[in-house]
Amino acid sequence: MTVMICGSLAYDTVMVFDGRFRDHILPDRIHMLSVSFLVPQLRRNYGGVAGNIAYNLALLGVPSLVLATVGEDFDPYAAWLRRHGVALDHVQVVPDTHTAQCFITTDLDDNQITAFHPGAMQHSGTIGVPAGAGVSLGLVGPDSREGMIRHAREFSERGIPFIFDVGQGLPMFGGADLETFLEQASWVIVNDYEGQLLQERTGLGPEAIAARCRAYVVTGGAEGSKIYADGTVTPVPAVRAERVVDPTGCGDAYRAGFIHGLTSGYDWPTTGRLASLLGSIKVEHHGTQSHRLTADEIAERFHAAFGYRY
Repeated sequence: MTVMICGSLAYDTVMVFDGRFRDHILPDRIHMLSVSFLVPQLRRNYGGVAGNIAYNLALLGVPSLVLATVGEDFDPYAAWLRRHGVALDHVQVVPDTHTAQCFITTDLDDNQITAFHPGAMQHSGTIGVPAGAGVSLGLVGPDSREGMIRHAREFSERGIPFIFDVGQGLPMFGGADLETFLEQASWVIVNDYEGQLLQERTGLGPEAIAARCRAYVVTGGAEGSKIYADGTVTPVPAVRAERVVDPTGCGDAYRAGFIHGLTSGYDWPTTGRLASLLGSIKVEHHGTQSHRLTADEIAERFHAAFGYRY
């Protein structure tokens, strides 16, 4: 089974503030906010939703194709992904642009302030889901508005089931747009904050959203996640990380584990637990693509965490 991941490829500049935002941002001064944070730690990582998910799928031994637009500075990142078995045949370079850039500042409570330059990603709507590529499952992740709409429509028209992962793209869409995505998608994954916004904008509760697709998944970080499917709610426990290093990309790792569960035909409890484990493994490492576990090592971690093998 071949998976196509539609979404951003980006360079992430990650900075760590050795304090807490809440101690420096005054609630009654938000309207005139002007703050500066000293960030003694800085790293430049490969990232973007599509790249992160594809990288984690490669660790699990799941082949994937990435559909994205990038800038002329993409060569180092391309070499990295190819070295890890990610196919880039459907990644298009847009002349005279930068690859998308994300600047993330994290505090000691794992809160994040992010600035994002879309760069070449703004052109993702100019490329479509290829016919005859053997794609059997897709994911539409944060991307340009036009790209997300086009790729969701094309997956739907071609009968390819796909995951709708709106993520940071949520502010671009109103209720009518989101209802269209819900009708097209087979699975919907959001974090708890995104889920609240999705439910407010569509006027639909979690059970109603789940009724429009095969499963509605809401992640809650250390609180675990919930899978609404088949008229029931499956609670998924969080896996305690051996050490908490960097939460960036945890959700993308979760989605890769979820995809592996879908492509392998696992039940909801196992699919959710595998997704939770991948998210936990990611948290233990700096960057979004620096963890190196093999598929066998991930399977052993699963057995140790849950007492059975998938």
